[in-house]
Amino acid sequence: MPHHKSAAKRVITNEKSRQRNVALRSRMRLAIKTVREATTRAQALSAYTQAAAVLDRTAAKGVIKKETASRHKGRLAKFAASLSA
Repeated sequence: MPHHKSAAKRVITNEKSRQRNVALRSRMRLAIKTVREATTRAQALSAYTQAAAVLDRTAAKGVIKKETASRHKGRLAKFAASLSA
């Protein structure tokens, strides 16, 4: 229970921020999963372009580190290239 007005506001803003972060992380995980579940190279590459954008946006908002986004993008690109045409 907050004792100050500013602490009460922080409780509210922290919850809003948490909800936003959960949504962004969920969107990111879904984009990664879409690439991983692709069966052809064409599907994987189109899903990869969307996933890369989502990863970059998630990193820009500070939900994940830019190094983490880069690592995911590298692994997904390698996976997409390895699929048969």
